[in-house]
Amino acid sequence: MSTVNDRPKELFDLSGRVAVITGGAGLLGYFHGAILAAAGAHVVLLDLAAANPAMRAEQLQLAHGPECLGLSMDITNEATIVAAKDAVVAKFGRVDILINNAANNPKVEDQKPGQPWSRLENFPLATWNDDIAVGLTGAFLCSRVFGAEMAKAGKGVIVNVASDLAVIAPDQRLYRKEGVAEDEQPVKPVTYSVVKTGLLGLTRYLSTYWVGQGVRVNAISPGGVFNGQPEEFTAKLHALIPMGRMAEKDEYQGAMLFLCSDASSYMTGQNLIVDGGRSVL
Repeated sequence: MSTVNDRPKELFDLSGRVAVITGGAGLLGYFHGAILAAAGAHVVLLDLAAANPAMRAEQLQLAHGPECLGLSMDITNEATIVAAKDAVVAKFGRVDILINNAANNPKVEDQKPGQPWSRLENFPLATWNDDIAVGLTGAFLCSRVFGAEMAKAGKGVIVNVASDLAVIAPDQRLYRKEGVAEDEQPVKPVTYSVVKTGLLGLTRYLSTYWVGQGVRVNAISPGGVFNGQPEEFTAKLHALIPMGRMAEKDEYQGAMLFLCSDASSYMTGQNLIVDGGRSVL
């Protein structure tokens, strides 16, 4: 019989569970996988072949122990998602967790003078379509395929990775460049806010859709992560964050483990904001 002293470990224990992470070979996707593997889960990293998810899954397994799997997949192609689901079920016999993490995030600093592609007036329709397809339609398709598998089993967790920019507007002053004409100033692209806000709507919809089948659906809205951004940008951003800094790469692991584990068993349809306090201002 377990005791109250065992309760903390039981709440966060993912031993034997199977967690699927889209965009899993990327910066945060890998860190999400690392904490789940450390908690005992078999982690499946789904990503484009160029990101080498198989190698990243091997690194997870060597570091944390549970058998992990990396699969190449195009998140905009439902047939490849179904094939990935079939491969996961064939390998592990189940799916318990889906983290919709994949997204495009064009770098604003890549905009060159005289080429104001990020501005709304010039934003390419092809880029709009691609960003929506990856970040929002991809999450819908993966939720449909993997969520249906969980609903069939009577239990599961979906976590949609949104952003602080799903709850606040971008502060375009962060991206301004001295000496650049007003109509050429770089801005945060419109698709990022639209995709991340859309994920909150998808979260609320799915949270009641499969609630009778035991599938919980929540979102996490992380703030910016320091990853070598220009000092000019980070200094301005830090001034907007009450904690005075961006997040480190591993600082969302506790929140992600909470959302994926039984510690959040009575939580669904919610958005957990982890942004150093930026959105409260």
